[in-house]
Amino acid sequence: MAKRKHVLPGFTLSLGYTILYLSLLVLIPLAATFAKTMELSFEQFWDIVTAPRVVASYKLTFGASLIGALINAVFGLLTAWVLVRYTFPGKKLIDALVDLPFALPTAVAGIALTAVYASNGWIGSLLEPHGIKVAFTPLGVVVALTFIGLPFVVRTVQPVLEDLEAEAEEAAASLGANRWQTFYKIILPAIWPALLTGFAVAFARAVGEYGSVIFIAGNMPMVSEITPLIIITKLEQYDYTGATAVAVVMLVISFLLLLAINGLQWWSAQRQIASR
Repeated sequence: MAKRKHVLPGFTLSLGYTILYLSLLVLIPLAATFAKTMELSFEQFWDIVTAPRVVASYKLTFGASLIGALINAVFGLLTAWVLVRYTFPGKKLIDALVDLPFALPTAVAGIALTAVYASNGWIGSLLEPHGIKVAFTPLGVVVALTFIGLPFVVRTVQPVLEDLEAEAEEAAASLGANRWQTFYKIILPAIWPALLTGFAVAFARAVGEYGSVIFIAGNMPMVSEITPLIIITKLEQYDYTGATAVAVVMLVISFLLLLAINGLQWWSAQRQIASR
């Protein structure tokens, strides 16, 4: 029997290149971060990562990232649905605009959002009379993180919706199901893994965001200061061990959250298999 030929190199060589690539870009830098943190005693490490200013930045960073990802999970799904199921003038333009946060430099995005949502901006001037202040507040952080996370949800859910046949919805409607029942019983189970993936990626992206946030946040300690800014500040002060200590905490928390989300994805997939 003739040996099967592969376009790419064999398993051993491909695996070797993969491990080398991941080691250079991911594993070695992460290991160096942990190694630098090991220069601190546990008491020093604990004092750095539990300082009131740092803890306040954790709450804002992870809280705003979670809120932004949840908003994108809802409106990203709605946007993907409109782009897949409806035909209207300007559809291709709107589809292209979804990718704008990918192409736009984050600093430019931050300046643009600040100009629009400042008290004298187009939107900010309309909200100011109602006591709603966006720029230079934690709400501004949520707006920025929602902006940069939208494409991750839309582009993850959109292909799944394109593959989802409309006949299933029509069949459910013919059997007497209302719109909510059709969505909950037919559509949501099919798109749930993709929606959860988009949410996880949007959340992970938001946690590490820096450029678009620092302009609109105001960067007030204990109020609107994000953790990446804390890290940058420590680096500018040549406090490398302090910066890596805070970075390690963010890394561990982000990893645990993503692990939990992946576990939820696996559980959801197993439930779908068991129900078939």
